[in-house]
Parts: sequence; C-alpha cells; structure tokens
Amino acid sequence: MSTQSGETAAFSGHSYSLENDRRTVFIALTVISLVGTVLFFLIRKPDPENVLGEEESCDDQDMEATESAQNNVAKAVDAFKKSLKLCVTKEMLLLSITTAYTGLELTFFSGVYGTCIGAVNKFGTEEKSLIGLSGIFIGIGEILGGSLFGLLSKNNRFGRNPVVLLGTLVHFVAFYLIFLNMPGDAPIAPVEGTNSSAYIRPSKEVALLCSFLLGLGDSCFNTQLLSILGFLYSEDSAPAFAVFKFVQSICAAVAFFYSNYLLLHWQLLVMVIFGFFGTISFFTVEWDAAAIVARGSDYRSI
Repeated sequence: MSTQSGETAAFSGHSYSLENDRRTVFIALTVISLVGTVLFFLIRKPDPENVLGEEESCDDQDMEATESAQNNVAKAVDAFKKSLKLCVTKEMLLLSITTAYTGLELTFFSGVYGTCIGAVNKFGTEEKSLIGLSGIFIGIGEILGGSLFGLLSKNNRFGRNPVVLLGTLVHFVAFYLIFLNMPGDAPIAPVEGTNSSAYIRPSKEVALLCSFLLGLGDSCFNTQLLSILGFLYSEDSAPAFAVFKFVQSICAAVAFFYSNYLLLHWQLLVMVIFGFFGTISFFTVEWDAAAIVARGSDYRSI
C-alpha cells in the first residue's frame, strides 16, 4: 500500500513538473513574439544619403551618430503606428485569419504531432525513432513546397489562390489520416504512452506520409502569405511583416497551451475550422488585389 502511494505521489509530482514546464514555455513564446514584433519595427531601409565622408571630424561623426539614433527611434515609433493602422484594415484582418491558422498548425506539426507519435505504444520499439523521422519528412515537405511554389510564383498566371487551395486540401487529407491513425488521447497521454485504439491499426508509413503532407501544406500557406504581404505593402513591409509574425507567434503560443488539455480530434477540428475560414479570407484578399492590379491602382502603401 505504501509503495503504491509513493508511486502515485511521484507521478503527481512529475505531472506537476510537466505542467510548470508547459506554462514556462507558453510564457516564453509569448514574450518572444512581442520582442520579435519590436525588432521588426526597427527594420528600416538603407539611406544612401547618410554616408559619412572619410575627412569629417570626430565631432561631426558624433553629431550624426546621435541624429541617426534619433531617426531610428522615430522610424520605430512610426512603424509601430503604421502597424496599429494595419491591424484594423480590412485586408490585414482577413489575412490575420489565415496567419492565425499557420500559427496553430505550426505548433501542431512541430510539437504536438511528434508527441502523438511517441505516445503510441502500438508502434512498437521504434516509436521514439519515428519522432526524428517525422521531423525529417516534415522538412522534406517544407523544402519541396518552398522550392516548387517559390519558382512558380515568379511565372504564375493563375495567382496565389490555387496554391493556397492545394495547401488546404493537403492539410485536410493529412488531418483525416491522422484522425484515423492516431488514438484520441495521444496528445495528453502519460509518459508511459497509450495503448488506446485508433480507427485503423496505427501505421508507421501513414504517420510519416502525414508528416510530409503537413510540411508541404505549410509551405503552400507561408510562401503565398509572404508573397501577398510583400505585394500589398511593398512600401510598408516592416510593419506588415511585424503584424504577420505577431499574430502567428501568439496563435502558436495559444495552441501550445491548449494542446495539453484537448484530445486529438478536438485539436484537429480547431485547425480544420481555422483552415477553412483562413482559406476563404485569403481568397477574398487575393481577388481584391487582382482587381486592383487590373485597374492599375496603387495599393502598396497605407
């Protein structure tokens, strides 16, 4: 009886430690997203007129250095104000839904899915090694998609929507296969793993295929999001990308927080909902951008 009580106390202490670790990582991710946003504000275009001559005196250099520092602060404040303006524009609000989805699925494929694979005892003794292979296949999908769609974007007469639609379909297929292949309690399983049954017999090949599809779909979204942001806000790229990274990082941190409490099928449902509405919102912005290009209007600065 005392041995069983000791094991229970040890397990409770271990669970409490894991909970504290998760809370610490969640706070760290949130702080990093805020710091990253501030660093984006400090990005400025090089000023060719601000080149010091070799024959200037030290006093002149100190004066210009002070003025340069003041200009950097002023530009950072200006970028912050522009970011606030961007946050309430129709286009950025719509793209923020798509960006939020990329943050949610970023946490899923970079952390939650590997945890699920490692928790399935029915994979046998190779369950832990599959985590590394899963990361490799995700990387292969990212590299293949980034290279392919990066080249196609230079000469693509059909716009960005087909690539985003492909990414959505690829992700939905991956989510469905994961739903069939993984037990529902895999994300919240104890250290010993889970012996629960999925809808099909867990397959290593299907698990690695899903890893590849997750990476490929993510590259579809990211390449096209970066492309449309660079087009719409070419004159205000720093604040636009600051908003993009801020929303993505916050949503990634939120997904990391709830991943320890929701069963797998609920996490997949959240991503399906955000993926669907994120795709629709991206289509809307892309159609507006295409119409503006057809009219020859200037849509590159707020």
